[in-house]
Amino acid sequence: MSTIVAVDTFDLRFPTSRLLDGSDAMNPDPDYSTAYVVVRTDDDGPDGHGFVFTIGRGNDVQVAAIDTLRSFLLGHEVEPLLADMGGTWRRLVHDSQLRWLGPEKGAMHMAVGAVVNALWDMRAKRAGLPLWRVLADLTPDEIVDLVDFRYLTDVLDRSEALQLLESARDGRQDRAQRLVAQGYPAYTTTPGWLGYDDAKLARLSGEAVAAGFGQIKLKVGADLDDDRRRLAIARETCGPDVRIAVDANQRWDVDEAVRWIKELAAYDLAWVEEPTSPDDVLGHASIAERIAPIPVATGEHTANRVMFKQLLQARGAQVVQIDACRLAGVNENVAVLLLAAKFGVPVCPHAGGVGLCEIVQHLAMFDYVAVSGTADGRMIEYVDHLHEHFSDPVRIDRGRYVAPTKPGSGAQMLQTSMREHAYPGGAAWAAG
Repeated sequence: MSTIVAVDTFDLRFPTSRLLDGSDAMNPDPDYSTAYVVVRTDDDGPDGHGFVFTIGRGNDVQVAAIDTLRSFLLGHEVEPLLADMGGTWRRLVHDSQLRWLGPEKGAMHMAVGAVVNALWDMRAKRAGLPLWRVLADLTPDEIVDLVDFRYLTDVLDRSEALQLLESARDGRQDRAQRLVAQGYPAYTTTPGWLGYDDAKLARLSGEAVAAGFGQIKLKVGADLDDDRRRLAIARETCGPDVRIAVDANQRWDVDEAVRWIKELAAYDLAWVEEPTSPDDVLGHASIAERIAPIPVATGEHTANRVMFKQLLQARGAQVVQIDACRLAGVNENVAVLLLAAKFGVPVCPHAGGVGLCEIVQHLAMFDYVAVSGTADGRMIEYVDHLHEHFSDPVRIDRGRYVAPTKPGSGAQMLQTSMREHAYPGGAAWAAG
């Protein structure tokens, strides 16, 4: 038996605010960052890598939260932890003293996600498979064993989840083969950051269409006249057949959201993302009803599986956007995929932040192969920056994610990038 001997954490930050990459109406100057963790063992087996995505200040708080989980892993045998990831998840999430800080939300819950994802990365590497394949090869019973159904059973219990998975079991191998051959649909937010000038917006929109993307996304919500102008530029550049989504990043009150969206409806919106507070389930439902048939998309800041349950119950989300690092890792994202399948709502994962594309692609591909059984109406967000810092960066071909083939979750960063972007002493920050 191998044993965990180290849980190392790192504060890594990328100065994206200098070029306004990632800028939006609520986050005008983000520095994309990761609270990064490496789980190491005493044998020659691979380490496990995971992280939490943040946008700069507060990354040190997130690192400290991960540090508090070190005692749950040090000295423990690896094989039992990896063989029972459902039990491992529960031990990490249900520690009563740490859970009090949420419960099951915020920095502590995200810290659990980083550790859980690192263990999944280790499990996939030890299996010699990409994470999506490890998950898709599980039996329905093994998949539901990953999920904590507490608080969900009024909507989805273990037996119904098993039925959903059994109904998708036929055709798994065919879908896996199609995934490898054809990839998974993507859309891009690369043109849409709010800090970009009109010329850059037009140039990047044109490049996105030329690269084969069927949908782009623009940030909105700071100024209505600016939003109209920028959408007009994007629509003229892209033509009538490319879908354009918009993202307000929680900027509006409910009534304001409805008024603003109706002003932009003429640009044929694919969806409106995060129109109000991510905690306002009934607000989202009200907006969705009043702006129909324009869909509401949300989820990247949804704190846990319970809030996703409520959004789906209230019909507040016509597009579910899971985040690989906001929830408590792979396990809780599996729960949300099952909920979305129950309600027949498409999942279009949030990505773009440093490392998010690399990890979340595995969850979407698992959903296609083993849960929903379809890619209709589904796509993964893509942003073309910071991928060069990872040992197995995402690959895009003609507007589609290429299915990963290397073992692991894609979370492992290059040592050179980790040294350069360590905060505050790394070379990327030396110039101030």
